[in-house]
Amino acid sequence: MSHTAYQRQWVEAQASLNDLLTQELPAEPQKPEKDRLTAFQNLATMYIKYIHIFHKLEQCYDQIVHPQKRRVIRHVLDGVMGRVLELKNELVLLELSEFHYFDDILSDLKLAPGDIEIPIPKYFINERSKVLQDREKLLGQILAKMGPQEAKEEEMKMTPDEAIRLIQIHERARQGRLRAKFMREIRLQEERERLAANRGAPTLDADVAAVRIQKTWKGFSVRKRAKRERIEEMMFIGMIAPPQSTNPKNTPQYLADKTEHSRRVAQTDHERDYQKALVSIKDKLREVEGPDIKETMQDQIRQWFLECRDATGKFPDYPDEDEGGSVLIFKEKTPEEVEAELLEKEDDKGKKGKKGKKDKKDKKKDKKKEKKGKKGKKGKGDEEVSLL
Repeated sequence: MSHTAYQRQWVEAQASLNDLLTQELPAEPQKPEKDRLTAFQNLATMYIKYIHIFHKLEQCYDQIVHPQKRRVIRHVLDGVMGRVLELKNELVLLELSEFHYFDDILSDLKLAPGDIEIPIPKYFINERSKVLQDREKLLGQILAKMGPQEAKEEEMKMTPDEAIRLIQIHERARQGRLRAKFMREIRLQEERERLAANRGAPTLDADVAAVRIQKTWKGFSVRKRAKRERIEEMMFIGMIAPPQSTNPKNTPQYLADKTEHSRRVAQTDHERDYQKALVSIKDKLREVEGPDIKETMQDQIRQWFLECRDATGKFPDYPDEDEGGSVLIFKEKTPEEVEAELLEKEDDKGKKGKKGKKDKKDKKKDKKKEKKGKKGKKGKGDEEVSLL
């Protein structure tokens, strides 16, 4: 398949997915289905449709070489696989069984049983090929250290007399077969000679013999041509497979596998170029556009300070890092909004100052009370000493 075909297949899968989402998320919530058979039919239909979409998306993700498109398809593909698992769980809870029969639904959707088989996605293996190779290499090293394990084969013990008797039996059987074949050929030869002697000399006319030869040859040629045309017709309507080429490299399967492999190699190259481009384009923008952007931002910050000074009569405080820093400056705000924010900040500072003064007064009062308590204790102690 060409790149255009895979692009078209992706569009078809996305359209089918949008239809399913519209069906699952209607504008008005539907009432729960009470009929068990109807609920099973609805869940099974969605399950089969999601599997069909999964097949298309998995094939597109495996063969499309564009890095950004593959990222979008991968995101949708993961979501579809998750939804398939959810529907499977709902079917199991509904039927109390992990085996379901979709014969009538497959017949309605005109699908074959093989269309609902869930294969292992190819990217599970392709994206972990290096890990799998390292694992195989490690296992090979472990087996090499352990050494080959010799399998113990039980040897059949046979005495010389038994071996001689077995050889004699096979040899006599071989000689008997040869003798029987020789006698059959002699008997057939005698039968042919006897029939030729009884028939006598041939009396067939030359023209009659020629007609017979022509009839036999024409019949043979017509049957051969009819057989060839019948095979061509069956191949045309797809009833029989075309003849396999003697060279395995010219078979359609080999060419298709070769094309898929070349596209996977192109995917790796494109992904490497994409990752390099992310870094190089960012550095290029920083070098080329960076000074202009920096100067523009400085002008905007300077203009913001001047506008605030003209509106409020004083320069505002630079936003703290916790509040967002210079990001707040680049938000589109009118001078009135800036003035209101400054007033709010001043009010907050005034409240904090009043609270601080109150706290100081309370602390002074507490200290005075403590001093009075200590003086009272001292007076009581002096009175007790004088009484003694």
